[in-house]
Amino acid sequence: MRIGIYPGSFDPLTNGHIDIIERAGQLCDKLIIAVARNTSKHPLFSMEERLEMLETCCSGHNSQLEIVAFEGLLVDFCRGRNVSFIIRGLRALVDFDYEYAIALMNRKLAPEVETVFLMARSEYSFVSSNIVKEVAYFGGDISSLIPQYVHNKLQERLSRKT
Repeated sequence: MRIGIYPGSFDPLTNGHIDIIERAGQLCDKLIIAVARNTSKHPLFSMEERLEMLETCCSGHNSQLEIVAFEGLLVDFCRGRNVSFIIRGLRALVDFDYEYAIALMNRKLAPEVETVFLMARSEYSFVSSNIVKEVAYFGGDISSLIPQYVHNKLQERLSRKT
């Protein structure tokens, strides 16, 4: 069984993430979406909220989809789950430099786990969770960049901050 993993913080989930999830699901028998607990970031949404957004927005995309939270080294998590490859989305050249360095480190730590890069579709090549949050914070229209459910949650969260 080919098991792939798509790790990220998903804070918040974007249509670019959904696109990568759909395309990655075609490459493997089972896809794990792993929501990372990143100690260097201060997420807008809790781990539970991010898991819920993924569950809600990805239900029906792939019957072999598992959504989990994880903490620690990704390669250790991969070994424990028998993961064959890590999926990473690339938006631009700057993403490649960062992701390539991580892929090399992961290969050093776990040579049996491959990294597969998927290029973002052009309509999502500029979309990041941070940009979405920034534009939403200042009242910009981000409705075409995130699922409606996430849009509602983001608007609700930002309305409580003001």
